[in-house]
Amino acid sequence: MRSLDHLRRLARRAAARAHDRQSGPPFTSRADLEGWARTHLKRQRLVIVSNREPYSHLDEGGAVRWVRNAGGLTVALDAVARAVGGVWVAHGSGSADRQTVDEKDHVGCPPGQPRYALRRLWLSPDDHERYYAGFSNSALWPLCHIAYVRPRFERADWERYQDVNRRFAEAAIEEAGTGPALVFVQDYHLALAARFIKQRRPDLRVALFWHIPWPNAEVFRRLPWRAELLEGMLSYDLLAFHIHLHALNFLDSVADTLEARVDRERQVVTRRGHRTWVRHYPMGVDVEEISAMAEMPETLEGERRLRERLGLGEARLGLGVDRLDYTKGVPERLAGIERLFEKHPEWRGRFRFLQVGVPSRIELDEYRSVQQRAREGVARINERFGSDGVPVVEMIEENLDFRELLPLFRAADLCAVTSLHDGMNLVAKEYVAASPDLEGALLLSPFTGAARELEGAWMVSPYDCEGLADAFHDALTAAPEARRARMAALREAAARRTIFDWAMDVLDAVASIPAAPPVTSGAPARRRRH
Repeated sequence: MRSLDHLRRLARRAAARAHDRQSGPPFTSRADLEGWARTHLKRQRLVIVSNREPYSHLDEGGAVRWVRNAGGLTVALDAVARAVGGVWVAHGSGSADRQTVDEKDHVGCPPGQPRYALRRLWLSPDDHERYYAGFSNSALWPLCHIAYVRPRFERADWERYQDVNRRFAEAAIEEAGTGPALVFVQDYHLALAARFIKQRRPDLRVALFWHIPWPNAEVFRRLPWRAELLEGMLSYDLLAFHIHLHALNFLDSVADTLEARVDRERQVVTRRGHRTWVRHYPMGVDVEEISAMAEMPETLEGERRLRERLGLGEARLGLGVDRLDYTKGVPERLAGIERLFEKHPEWRGRFRFLQVGVPSRIELDEYRSVQQRAREGVARINERFGSDGVPVVEMIEENLDFRELLPLFRAADLCAVTSLHDGMNLVAKEYVAASPDLEGALLLSPFTGAARELEGAWMVSPYDCEGLADAFHDALTAAPEARRARMAALREAAARRTIFDWAMDVLDAVASIPAAPPVTSGAPARRRRH
């Protein structure tokens, strides 16, 4: 725990930064990224590639409605795409997605004010079962998160994963056109895309950002196709992770598996004449936009309606926003809330909790189990501690548009991010960005990448039920001055490194690598900070 004096110093620093806004933005903004792109990308086309799309179109009784998907990755990258332009290749999964694209499967985004093109790629139900639910989320996801769920390794899943990666790569090549381009691939779903891109277009610069943890070499050794996966990943010019430890774990896995020259000091791997730079860049959020959206009249009105619907009165409100995934620690969080009421009965009727639980991968037994355990936890807490038909805990099981989350962030007296293991977790940063009035508190698992930056949070292990109950109590009973000091420190940390800093660092690193033939010496240049 940080001392109150230390947090006061951080609060004063945050206030000074806020004062500096009169003379210029205190953190990197979208305008900064746009200016950087004009100077550094020049005629290079940016192609973003990810499994999930930033916007979906839904058919609701014949009427088409668009939704800005609420995942931290898509929200953050949407800000980058709007700043830089180009095209985004992603799986079209919305019920009205096919109705809204043109003859080349393109649709302008954001809807109504297009700044870039979204190219939708169509996957069959069998593709989804084998590539997505299968290898991506039954093999790689549990292997990398070490959350005590056994990975499932099926050869048919691995073969389909390769095939879908090839199709994403072909779409990226089409969108790159015949000129210079920078292809920015996202996450573990598409680890092999560069292998297929480089076979046809070795001149293209290709980067992969791996958003989930990378396990130690001993754990990674369990993957039957570890050599083939690593060889595919070493086709990238740049591989990036959120934190330094995961980058080092990757280098250890390569050294343990392949005959390659691994330079740990410069963090570069050389294999068959090709160099892959391995870096870490903590991802941020668009603090400026989220702060502004949190102050909009519709957000404030949404907060008022929410408090009225819940009948909060003077009661305090806690919030969780997660996919119903076994790595997010939702059942563990609920157990901590139950223990809070057991240890501190004075909170009965004075504290409520709202859990947004987005259904995720429900075709998999492990995810249905998490959903069921969360439902049972909610029901048990309400049966034990609810009164007069008023639930203590409510769970919203739907994928909310980001605009719908903002009133929840504003209303919450605290937000609990208690992941068992996370590469970063952007919900923590989004909550902080949505609290410009400094009213709120963040409970944060030390097993998230975000914990390395967000100093003012109440740190608590999701495996410690007693500790969770105590952290809830401490955050709720802390003096207003202490809570505001912590939130000021959190906002300063979030503003110090926004999504635009992250984008400039990653894109600058890969753009500085000469196109084929590969580089012979020196690391990718880093952008100077002024």
